[in-house]
Amino acid sequence: MSLNAAVSAERPHIGFFGLRNAGKSSLVNGVTGQALAVVSDVKGTTTDPVKKAMELLPLGPVVIIDTPGLDDEGELGALRVEKALGVLAQTDIAVLVADAARGLTETEKGLVKQFEERKLPYLIAYNKADLLDRREGLGEKGLYVSALTGENLFELKERLARLLAAPKPEKHVVADLLSPGDLVVLVMPIDEAAPKGRLILPQQQTMRDILDAHGTFAACQPEELKETLEGLSKKPKLIITDSQAFGRVAKDTPADVMLTSFSILFARYKGDLEALVRGAAELKSLKDGDKVLISEGCTHHRQCGDIGTVKLPGWIREFSGAEPEFCFTSGGEFPGDLSGYRLVVHCGGCMLNEKEMQHRLGRAKAAGVPVVNYGVAIAQIHGILKRSLAPFPQIQALL
Repeated sequence: MSLNAAVSAERPHIGFFGLRNAGKSSLVNGVTGQALAVVSDVKGTTTDPVKKAMELLPLGPVVIIDTPGLDDEGELGALRVEKALGVLAQTDIAVLVADAARGLTETEKGLVKQFEERKLPYLIAYNKADLLDRREGLGEKGLYVSALTGENLFELKERLARLLAAPKPEKHVVADLLSPGDLVVLVMPIDEAAPKGRLILPQQQTMRDILDAHGTFAACQPEELKETLEGLSKKPKLIITDSQAFGRVAKDTPADVMLTSFSILFARYKGDLEALVRGAAELKSLKDGDKVLISEGCTHHRQCGDIGTVKLPGWIREFSGAEPEFCFTSGGEFPGDLSGYRLVVHCGGCMLNEKEMQHRLGRAKAAGVPVVNYGVAIAQIHGILKRSLAPFPQIQALL
């Protein structure tokens, strides 16, 4: 993937919802101009959310999500409905696909209520409009469409584009901390856990953000940091390290150079850094038997020495002096009920969109469960959290 490609986590997510046989999948295929979803007259053909990152004119780079029917039946159907509703957590714009001849059912009206409670921008696409004998006014949220004839598919995309065009506050990974000409050193371990032949997403995005700020960067592995700093012609403004190398990098970083991690930067970028810093204080007070959830937003092959399942539990045991009970989730899995957990330790969330990350933090807050992310937790465990927050003096002052 090139550095200037729009990664899925940064693209607006458009979710298509509705009852079985309302024509969701047909409409998704019509809007995208691709056979993205399997289409059949058999109810419940879509059994799992289908997600596709693509360029969709006039919207640009987006992620389209087709979901199972909300009226699915039986024990398996209930699980499918749960998965469909789970997509709301990562949806930036929702499209409710309804049967134009039937009008909105109570289930569909309940979904619209959820859209409004979540303050989620939405449209209602009344599909199969080609079968209607007469039409009524629908208001600004509704639109008659036909996946079969293509009626109003262009207008549907235009309306989605207008919703996406709503102004949003500009956010940066690191660019707002830099001035033109500033030098940043990136410390990136290349070990057995590193993907072959490429850099991981947080590293790519950080590099691009530095370039956008007209800064420069040097990159090295942890054991090369001392030599790299000695070879530089000027002092770096900031050193950014992979969290796993925090301890070693902190020792080799001069006291007058700011130090932080990719994970801490992404905690600010997509999450709530202040809440995560407060959550770090709970690590010391863990007791034997406390349930700790360690959650990663991506799925990857677990290796010996894996940070989430091996290193972090070991560090937490040593730091707390306790034997907590660790539970693990990855990818789209995240418990609906967090009330039984004493603490949630989450990854940096680079593979989750901001909507999903904020939803997870909000769910933990509602349950009264503190949250900390990998980078903040590791900095706390190594006794360098205050130093690693130097780029953010208002949050550093909380310690």
